[in-house]
Amino acid sequence: MFKGLGGLGDMTKMMKAAQEMQGKMAEMQEEMHNITVTGESGAGLVKAVCSAKGELRSLDIDPSIFNKDEKEVVEDLILAAIKDAQAKASDRAQEEMSKLTEGLGLPPGMKLPF
Repeated sequence: MFKGLGGLGDMTKMMKAAQEMQGKMAEMQEEMHNITVTGESGAGLVKAVCSAKGELRSLDIDPSIFNKDEKEVVEDLILAAIKDAQAKASDRAQEEMSKLTEGLGLPPGMKLPF
């Protein structure tokens, strides 16, 4: 009577694995708020700290760069530090996600969430 239902066990395992993965993904997303990276520009004169989600947390600017005549340079250094921190945050988030998904048999470089 249940001969044709042999694949249900596999489906149940798959659903359970998907639920576990969903839980781990939720935990990972929460962790991303606590992981921080630091971007720099101007040989460390400007530092920006971001969460792994890319949210700017803080800026540290060496006072030696404050010169009225160099306003544009300072602005460029600040933007560069923020962009560097956000790029590092993105790399770190992808690194953490690949740790989570390496056992799933997904193709290398596949980014999650889809």
